[in-house]
Amino acid sequence: MTQRYPLRKVRNIGIMAHIDAGKTTTTERILFFTGITYKMGEVDEGTAVMDWMALEQERGITITSAATTCYWENHRINIIDTPGHVDFTAEVERSLRVLDGAVVILCGVGGVEPQSETVWRQADRYKVPRLVYINKMDRVGADPEKAIEQLRTRIAANPLVIQIPLGREEKFRGVIDIVEMKEIDWGD
Repeated sequence: MTQRYPLRKVRNIGIMAHIDAGKTTTTERILFFTGITYKMGEVDEGTAVMDWMALEQERGITITSAATTCYWENHRINIIDTPGHVDFTAEVERSLRVLDGAVVILCGVGGVEPQSETVWRQADRYKVPRLVYINKMDRVGADPEKAIEQLRTRIAANPLVIQIPLGREEKFRGVIDIVEMKEIDWGD
């Protein structure tokens, strides 16, 4: 039987971004590292747990919002993985009504893209607090400073950086956590 959690220990968190920023891949990693899945699903291989429709698996894109649950430090976290394609933006809006917060994922190369702006405005409308995660720092052309500046100039956000990448592109190997004043090197 599933353990019951008091409401103060339950969080509904959305994952939102422009198409191909890495929403579903990030969600798959969360499920793996919280022990919900035994193997990381891959969007490109059609094995992502969150892409449950045959068409999603075939096309490698999320069409409908998908919800799952994981547990972390005595909290139940309900994750809603949302579509990134503009054609399915209504799915994102429907999800926003139930969220306690959202993770907005930006591609380290593309930065703030058109659908990033759209989902940001939608989250503003529903007053959903957000944190931003800059993904794909290992890609050629990754530029976190550009992405942070675009947050300021394109969507009028006021980002507070709490981690700095350790290297970039093929030399990306971790982060420097400014809050803890600690280097986290995944190569170690």
